[in-house]
Amino acid sequence: MNWLDLEGKTILVMGVANKKSVAFHIGKILQEEKARVIYSVRTEARKESVQKLVGDAPVFVCDVEKEEDIARLRKEVGQETDTLHGIVHSIAFANYSDGLNPFHETGKQDFLQSIDITCYSLIHTVNAFKDLFDKQASVVTIGISTTRMAAENYGYMGPAKAALHSSLCFLAKSFSAFSQVRFNSVNAGLLKSSASAGIPGYVDSYLHAEQLTLRKKALQTEEVANTAVYLLSPRSSGINAQGIVMDAGMSVNYFDKDIVHKAQRPE
Repeated sequence: MNWLDLEGKTILVMGVANKKSVAFHIGKILQEEKARVIYSVRTEARKESVQKLVGDAPVFVCDVEKEEDIARLRKEVGQETDTLHGIVHSIAFANYSDGLNPFHETGKQDFLQSIDITCYSLIHTVNAFKDLFDKQASVVTIGISTTRMAAENYGYMGPAKAALHSSLCFLAKSFSAFSQVRFNSVNAGLLKSSASAGIPGYVDSYLHAEQLTLRKKALQTEEVANTAVYLLSPRSSGINAQGIVMDAGMSVNYFDKDIVHKAQRPE
């Protein structure tokens, strides 16, 4: 038996877009651990591209904005397995198509759509799958390292992720009435991913964050995936309703002497 004890366990991974996705790396590691991975993606076009990446693993289409899609996904996954040992929720969205606006000018529909996709989709999904879960299943979502820093270019995605973080506690409490299903998040610092590429000014923020890490090296997607897989495994059985911050030490290093020096004495 492998130390993580994931061999033969069935995990649903939601949110793969391409090879840079956190969800892709999580699924890859799970498969290396001999878990059975089922994938869910947003569109038929994405299904075709992701299927090429994941081989023979089942790939289903689910647009989490549509309640009927989540219900159909539950049915399709139920035809593949009678027990689900975990779900990976790596889904988030903010509409930056009109550029970056001040936070107080956030449109109502954009804000509500972000909450729906980023946060409510997790609540709706686990409710749909509650009768399929193993009693000690693990649910892992991907958060952000802090929701208390008002990064202008991140906009209303910050509050949407804050709602996601808070929801974990309520889901864990609610499910504890009839199961031991655990709900945790990996709260990642800045990553080099296709999703982040759509955030205005992200590259500059990413490079700045890299300099603020204690090791002067940016957080790697594989590192986030490793922690997510650990949280999915029985080895993390004592962790519930928690957000594991992964930022390579950035949050304790805002007053790095070299960064302060450059800010006060720009060349």
